[in-house]
Amino acid sequence: MSLIAEVKQPFKLVRWRLRRAQAARRWGAATLERMPVVIGNAIPKSGSHLLIQILLGLTRLGPFVDPGMPPLNRSASNRNLSEASIVVNLDRLKPGDITYCYLHARQPYLAQLTRSGTAAFFIYRDPRDMVVSQVFYATEMQPDHGMHAYYTSLSSMEERLNVAIQGLQAPTAQLSSIHAKYEAYIAWLDQPEVLCLRYEDLVLNRPDALGRILDHLAARGFQPQPPRAEAIAALSAAVAPGASGTFRRGQPAEWRRHFTVENKHAFKAAAGDLLQRLGYEQSDQW
Repeated sequence: MSLIAEVKQPFKLVRWRLRRAQAARRWGAATLERMPVVIGNAIPKSGSHLLIQILLGLTRLGPFVDPGMPPLNRSASNRNLSEASIVVNLDRLKPGDITYCYLHARQPYLAQLTRSGTAAFFIYRDPRDMVVSQVFYATEMQPDHGMHAYYTSLSSMEERLNVAIQGLQAPTAQLSSIHAKYEAYIAWLDQPEVLCLRYEDLVLNRPDALGRILDHLAARGFQPQPPRAEAIAALSAAVAPGASGTFRRGQPAEWRRHFTVENKHAFKAAAGDLLQRLGYEQSDQW
């Protein structure tokens, strides 16, 4: 499968150029060149596919292009790329291109995603729901996942969740703790040039969240021709949960169905004040 993906890569590059040419013909080359590069960034298992579906809905509203390429930090065969390769991918983006990625909040990515001509978005999620999603994905949906064998060797969901919370460094599997995982991304929330979105808002309060997306784009040169309500409806219509190969349930606060008392204790010990910093709890009394 990975070899097939790599072979297809040159054809995808040609398709990308054709899509840009089509957008230029439809909307005008000069208009396309004035559009920002649109980048959706995410913590894995935190709504990246929901975000990119919404952002790709911009192609219905104006001169934007779906390159049809893998995430910026992944190869065609879904392997992690080096920092140098990721920067190359970022640099080759052109006005109006829409893409997504899973980039830590550090240089050179901070500079790349906050530079002029870029409209960057970052989606994050309640860490408790994220670990539930990660466990189900690795255990039931992706047998090639690095944690699949380890998770399936455990006898209960409680044990798997504790591993996802606390992290693991074993000869056969490695996983960062929930605290370490979020610490690698949380500084995106301090970047005023990046619009940070909660997954829960995109699910439960979608019209307002989509309005914030349009406002962020308007400040960077794009104003959709349809009235605001129609533009919001078009972005909402672009959401197709069944089209994502990683879709399962994705409902906010699903952790309540799976966390045991032991999981709660483990999470509080491992995460510290993470939930308070993210705005999901006021204290550790939950």
